[in-house]
Amino acid sequence: METTEQIVEKKDPAEQIPLEVDARHVTIIKARPTWKLLDFQELKQYRDLFYMLFLREIQVRYKQTVLGGIWAILQPFLMMVVFTLFFGRLAKIPSDGIPYPIFSFAALVPWTYFANALSFSSNSLIVNMAFISKVYFPRIAIPAASIFSWLVDFLISLVVLFGMMAYYRIAPSPLIFMLPVLTLLMVLTAAGTGMLLAALSVRYRDVRFVVRFLVQLWMFASPVVYPLSELPKRFQALYAVNPMVGVIEGFRSALLGTIDFPWSIVGISTLVSVLIFVSGLAYFRKVERVFADVL
Repeated sequence: METTEQIVEKKDPAEQIPLEVDARHVTIIKARPTWKLLDFQELKQYRDLFYMLFLREIQVRYKQTVLGGIWAILQPFLMMVVFTLFFGRLAKIPSDGIPYPIFSFAALVPWTYFANALSFSSNSLIVNMAFISKVYFPRIAIPAASIFSWLVDFLISLVVLFGMMAYYRIAPSPLIFMLPVLTLLMVLTAAGTGMLLAALSVRYRDVRFVVRFLVQLWMFASPVVYPLSELPKRFQALYAVNPMVGVIEGFRSALLGTIDFPWSIVGISTLVSVLIFVSGLAYFRKVERVFADVL
């Protein structure tokens, strides 16, 4: 067994005893290459920690609640009821020939995931500041656990959406295979924006107030309560710069068949989503080394 000898000083400098340390228990921390956005080897080593954080996010969310996981269904369902009454019945907003309840719910399923993942991940570093300042681990695990944990609620809501489709006798379009791609696009957008805001919130604590306003503004800037067809075609490509436009319209087209699949809209939104993800990840990795000092 390889050992290394180390001298430990006692109160009396004249008395010194050699101490043998097992070299296998010595960890050497090296600087990470600046061009490397993700260290997959390091993430693999800390996969158990990520799993623990993932489970904790889900358990804490519904701990000591009356309805528990039912909130995953109630949140988009109650919003659908409100939108149907005010926008569908009173404002008479068109819904591309689809009953307004399922028209809005098909948009609320991805939107609710995005809004929750963005809000909670952006504040995740502040919530876990004591953890960050005491031990080293890949800091990206904290917002990532929050982002992925909301996929559980998303899948539950998606099951409810399929149940509503059966009730309204609406069959999925042949392009339902695009659903995983649209889900990935949704996660990338939430992850990139969430990591950027999480890193900014460490230094600027008022970011959490900005997030609340941003989520509300972003919802009305996305086709949640109205169809994309209400916007003049010459502006639709510019509108697709908002990546949630491609996600929401893609969901409606793939599941409800409201319109022909908007390939160009989804393409533009995909490019913007990837750009947001890479930018947010790059900024997070750049400033994560000072998180413990600032917090």
